Amino acid sequence: MGTMRKDQWNPSLYDDKHSFVSAFGDSLVKVLAPKKGEKILDVGCGTGDLACQMADAGAKVVGIDSSEKMIAKAKEKYPHLSFYVKDVTQLDFHNEFDAVFSNAVLHWVRQPEKALTNIYNSLKKGGRFVAEFGGKGNVQTISQAIDTQIKKAGIEKNIPFPWYFPSIGEYTTLMEQAGFRVIFAMHFDRPTPLEGEEGLKNWIDMFGSLFFEGIHEETKQQIIENVEKSLKPSLFENGVWVADYKRIRVIGIKKQ
Repeated sequence: MGTMRKDQWNPSLYDDKHSFVSAFGDSLVKVLAPKKGEKILDVGCGTGDLACQMADAGAKVVGIDSSEKMIAKAKEKYPHLSFYVKDVTQLDFHNEFDAVFSNAVLHWVRQPEKALTNIYNSLKKGGRFVAEFGGKGNVQTISQAIDTQIKKAGIEKNIPFPWYFPSIGEYTTLMEQAGFRVIFAMHFDRPTPLEGEEGLKNWIDMFGSLFFEGIHEETKQQIIENVEKSLKPSLFENGVWVADYKRIRVIGIKKQ
């Protein structure tokens, strides 16, 4: 989600090697506790797994994602559900949903105020917003290593940081400014195993491509190899790469 110049998502890689995104979302669906007949908006639905879970609980789900590829895959997997290509900063729903749900998405959105206002407007009075995404310090070890190795390769470029990882203080303040009553906020470590020997490389290919814009493919692969070498002592345990995830989980209620 967010304003990306091109659709960088690879739905098959996402489903095959990064199924942890949906798996960790399972517990967030439990927090949401969708009820029969509720209308729920899934912001950044990806390939639709969690939207399907909510629908199985009897909710009427609308899934949106800014990636055309992800939405195409979601429609293919769950043709009975409603999915649309839409960016959260361009939502135009008003008083329509009992709940808005978002898992592992809002750290891609560089205009959090706009996103929160649109989410707030989408909800009916008394509706709830349940979200989890990358918080302050998320994947700091990995991003710093990428940054260091790009510089070591002699590439002088202003590397844009691809994500928005706020603290609880920052984000709950924005929620309140948008009108929400924040009833829950938590920031926690979630060391996340990445699948296989190539786990870190696959993760960088999937989520970190913005670091490498304008860098030749061969150079990029060499840099990733150097990142792997530098991080192996700290992030490779018992044959598994473990990413240093830090998450924020929030619940807000639309007061009026």
